[in-house]
Amino acid sequence: MLTLFRPSSGELRLEPVARTTNSVLHPWLMGELECILAGLPDKRVDIDAHWLEWSTWRWPDERIGQYTSNQTPEVRLVLVLDNLTGHYTRSFVSWCLEHGVALLYTPLGGSWLNMAESVQRIIVRRAVSGQHYQSSGELMGALTAASRWWNANPTPFVWGGKRQERRRRAKERRHAIGGSGACAIRPLTHSTQALREAA
Repeated sequence: MLTLFRPSSGELRLEPVARTTNSVLHPWLMGELECILAGLPDKRVDIDAHWLEWSTWRWPDERIGQYTSNQTPEVRLVLVLDNLTGHYTRSFVSWCLEHGVALLYTPLGGSWLNMAESVQRIIVRRAVSGQHYQSSGELMGALTAASRWWNANPTPFVWGGKRQERRRRAKERRHAIGGSGACAIRPLTHSTQALREAA
């Protein structure tokens, strides 16, 4: 399945195909990205200028220069991709740069960081559970129907993972102070004896 997923809204763009070669994937991606970019406002007044710079997304000037000689637009969209050789092809990367799409590759062996794979598993499970399809066309139709069902009531995703769990445990070990945002690493004593000793 060719998949574009926007975690913040839960919006899913999905296309079942017989093959997922770059000659199939990249034209589909560029077409879908063009539709998404067309729906974005020209001026992102609600975005900090820091996020519109290529260097923020680890695109140094020399790396941009090897793909295009024209001045690149501001970053308008960040696309998370698996770290596959095919996603580094000159034609695809150049197109993304010219359209303000910053490519953020997951680390090798880190496909679990790509939320599109999570939503794919949900769609496949909903489409094939308890079914026995006689042809690939029937299966593709079921996947398309499942993606329409998803988009009728999309579910936004938020990032979990080990880092968030570590932060949660660390927060549990802290003690809030006086209703502010400050915390202490051990509980504060409020005993009268402690106050007398301090005096």
